[in-house]
Amino acid sequence: MFKDLTRTEKAWVLYDVGNSAFTMLSCSLIPIWFKELAIGTAAGQITGDQATAYYSIAIAVVTIVVAVLGPVCGAIADHKDMKKIFFTTSVALGVTGCILNGFMGTWLAFIVVFVITKIFYSASLTFYDSMLNDVTTEDRMDRVSSYGYAWGYIGSCIPFLIAMVAYVISGGLSEDLMLIPRNVGKIIGFTVTAVWWFIVTIPLIRNYKQINYVESTKGSVSRVFRQIFTTLKNIATKDPKVLFFLIAFFLYIDGVGTIIDNCINIGTDLGLPTVGQVVFLLATQVVAWAGSLVFAQLSKKYDTARLILVCIVGYFLVALYTLTLNTLLDFGILAFGVGCFQGSIQSLSRSYFSKIIPAENSGEYFGIYDIFAKGASFLGSAVIAAVKLAGGTINIAVASLAIFFALGFIFMVISDRTPKRVRSESAQS
Repeated sequence: MFKDLTRTEKAWVLYDVGNSAFTMLSCSLIPIWFKELAIGTAAGQITGDQATAYYSIAIAVVTIVVAVLGPVCGAIADHKDMKKIFFTTSVALGVTGCILNGFMGTWLAFIVVFVITKIFYSASLTFYDSMLNDVTTEDRMDRVSSYGYAWGYIGSCIPFLIAMVAYVISGGLSEDLMLIPRNVGKIIGFTVTAVWWFIVTIPLIRNYKQINYVESTKGSVSRVFRQIFTTLKNIATKDPKVLFFLIAFFLYIDGVGTIIDNCINIGTDLGLPTVGQVVFLLATQVVAWAGSLVFAQLSKKYDTARLILVCIVGYFLVALYTLTLNTLLDFGILAFGVGCFQGSIQSLSRSYFSKIIPAENSGEYFGIYDIFAKGASFLGSAVIAAVKLAGGTINIAVASLAIFFALGFIFMVISDRTPKRVRSESAQS
């Protein structure tokens, strides 16, 4: 599949392979390591409920910081020769933080370093997504973007399996299996992930050239904020295609992210075996890899918006299916359904957005895009919490997300039918 990509396209795809390793670690072992450090009766330790709350607050802090800084850094990075500098710096600091995280011996130091690492990781993704306009042409964007998610899913399994083995032999599952000290297993997990992340990023740093940009001009931070405000105003009043897509994206990506984030909660609430859940979630990575490649091929024949609509319908059915969940087999079917559309809906959304925005302002626009992506996670989590606090089951809570997919479908259709704005300007208006 790689052979039909140019050298620069391959380098860009490889960064998805690198950063996905940290994504996988964040969704699995990092919360476990944090709770191992945090929960206990010794001085400075906290309860399980407090640990869960503090971890949620940490994620919220990352979301807010990235949402605020994303458009600002993106707007600055849109200037000539700046995007590679910002990208390389965020990757370097993220990788360094990832390594340091393994050596943190207290829960407070651990969570602080994790938040800093996560911020730079998220920032690198904003710059990375905005590079798509530079590394390929519009007619190849869907394919290249899909390959990124596809190989990211399968590639992330390699360092994760090493980290998982280190976790197991450090007594993570049972003291009887302990061959190395617990802290050594943690250090190995973080270090392997960081090294993998850095090595596969090198080709992009070496090969990337910023083709689309705005000419560097002198100005203050206040000027950048005025520019962002103007962009938001233009989207709201002069660019309905972008506006309707961002609304659609906010709605359906909310459902996508919430279902992914709550997979373990679903299984736990149903009392399903933890090992079985982990096996199915690993299998989901393989299914997502295959699904992304399938949609990459379909993008050669079918319109991007139509494929996104197919993915939205798929997730709508997945959400409703959760009403029937009872057994581990049901959970496996759910994981398969999620995997079929998980990478595709994200990759196609990324490429669709790249096509309808001004290429020279892609950094700023993807900073705004990231606000809608991150902001959606609050809404989905709030729905899950509200249903659970009202006495509803996890099945009903997740199934209620179907309304977001239904509304997202409607706004996506509207966006697709709205003409693309004709831009006579060479730079942001």
